[in-house]
Amino acid sequence: MRILPLPPRNGNGLSRESIGPPGLSSGRLLIVFGPVLALGVVTVLLALVAGLFGFYRHEMYAVAVTLGALVMLLAVILFYRQTAERRLSDTALHNVESRVRDLVDAAMDAIISTDDSQRIVLYNPAAARVFGWPREAVLHKPLDMLIPPRLRAAHHDHMLRFGETGTTSRRMGSQMVISGMRANGEEFPIEASISRHGESGRAICTVILRDVTERVRAEEALRRSREELRELSAAAHSVREEERRGVARELHDELGQALTALKMDVAWLGEQPAAGEPAVRERLAAMNEVLDSTVAATRRISSELRPLMLDDLGLIPAAEWLVQNFSERTGLDCAVSITEEDLDLREPHASTVFRILQESLTNIARHARAGRVEVKLERSAGAVSLSVRDDGRGFDPGEVRKNSYGLLGLRERAYMLGGEVRIDSSPGHGTTVHVRIPLEKELRPT
Repeated sequence: MRILPLPPRNGNGLSRESIGPPGLSSGRLLIVFGPVLALGVVTVLLALVAGLFGFYRHEMYAVAVTLGALVMLLAVILFYRQTAERRLSDTALHNVESRVRDLVDAAMDAIISTDDSQRIVLYNPAAARVFGWPREAVLHKPLDMLIPPRLRAAHHDHMLRFGETGTTSRRMGSQMVISGMRANGEEFPIEASISRHGESGRAICTVILRDVTERVRAEEALRRSREELRELSAAAHSVREEERRGVARELHDELGQALTALKMDVAWLGEQPAAGEPAVRERLAAMNEVLDSTVAATRRISSELRPLMLDDLGLIPAAEWLVQNFSERTGLDCAVSITEEDLDLREPHASTVFRILQESLTNIARHARAGRVEVKLERSAGAVSLSVRDDGRGFDPGEVRKNSYGLLGLRERAYMLGGEVRIDSSPGHGTTVHVRIPLEKELRPT
């Protein structure tokens, strides 16, 4: 939002010269119509003198007087016409000036104009409300009184660069939020649009200001809320992973050992004399099959909850095992590229990267119809990066439904550690999931 810059006039800061056409001044009227009027007067006087002294006959006298009178009448008519047009122009100009003044005074945003020496020449009521200074106290004063002292030098440099660029306007919101200073010395955030034009050899700048204190407070509150939510998600993730670790350990150690002991007992029973009976041998064989399937299921459930390899050996062996297991189950050709063999991440980063890789592979198995999968894991520039690419059917990311929980899960896991997820895909050209998680806030194990 911007308006035409308005130079000062009287106390309200508006100038008639900048609003409408000036019209003919009285000096210009005299230059145009003065000779015509003078010609008519001289003609009449000469005719009177000639008639009195008998230089002309009476007919010539009457003709000269008539011609002079007509010239004077024509001059008077033209002068009256121009004067009437001037009055109409002044009336229209006054109406425009009044409308512009009303618009400036009724504007909800602060409007301030300065001359080429950065002195205030226009200051509307909204500016008075925002800055707390009355109009009379700021007109013809330096603009520095509205700028915090620590920012005045930077403001002068900014205005100098703005003038050198030749730019005539800059819209609100195109620059970052800056600071103003109220009459009581309080600093507050503002957004500003600026326009610049020349008038009578002077540079006039008009600034439209908006107090964004409430918006900045709301944004700060939202930022804190998001940060708290992120910390809460990270804490919940840590608790969830710790519970999974405990359950997986118990399944592997307690239940696994119990099943192994039971399998040994069944094997012992098979060596006893009574085991020679056909019915007993059949029952023992069935029991062995149940035990084998139960042991396999226990190991599978334990690995899905949390692979003990991730805790015992680290992220790289766990990722390689996950990809190999995925390739065996789906029959897809999988390639793993890890740039650092000692990529050792602490929690919760290690489990987050592992879970994102696990979810990405699950999505490929469910939806991609791919023939090959490429996984790349690297650490660079203070972050860990993961990319999972498939050559499947792809999709249009813009048409993904909001309840696509697989993709939402990827973004949620990355977000809680300050990371980001980018998905490149198009129908018929496969899908690549790019994940980048910063390590500046990498937490120590708890």
